[in-house]
Amino acid sequence: MHASLDNLIRKLARLPGLGPRSARRAVLYLLKNRDRLMLPLAQDLFDVASQVRSCAECGNLDHGDKCSICRDTQRDHSCVCVVEDVGDLWAMERAAVYRGVYHILGGTLNALDGRGPDDLHIDKLINRASTGHTSEVILALSATVDGQTTAHYIAEKLANSSVDVTRLAHGVPVGGELDYLDDGTLAQALKARAKLQF
Repeated sequence: MHASLDNLIRKLARLPGLGPRSARRAVLYLLKNRDRLMLPLAQDLFDVASQVRSCAECGNLDHGDKCSICRDTQRDHSCVCVVEDVGDLWAMERAAVYRGVYHILGGTLNALDGRGPDDLHIDKLINRASTGHTSEVILALSATVDGQTTAHYIAEKLANSSVDVTRLAHGVPVGGELDYLDDGTLAQALKARAKLQF
């Protein structure tokens, strides 16, 4: 096998959901459809890699310094929905029931993996919430141990502020992740959110 083919297969095999055999099948399929699929895909990958960057405000992916959501004057900028990753933001947007803005943490707290508060965008969130422009912070974190630990940590950090801290209702199953929920479950969970109690 040519070294470039082997390199491509190994790189594709690192993607989530793909192993070496799936990567080989994908490469063979792309090669059989070189003009129709492979070359346009290569161009799209180059375009995304060179043009898409993180929003300076929320962390979403877009073409400018601020994403289209943060630039949208029709959205409620006083309500900030906190999510773990961009995939969770996309899941919330698919449900089409939330009209505020977002804040992406970049993960959750996890002592075993060595991921502490300094490894996430928590301080940026606290600063953002303390500007006086934010009235509510919705903690839309996964109902996992790490997600709930992170939610409690953020709630404690915001406890002395004038900001209402809410979380998604328990329509989100324990152990569930936002990106895998159907739109109806996500919409119901957002509508039934409740203030955190200590």
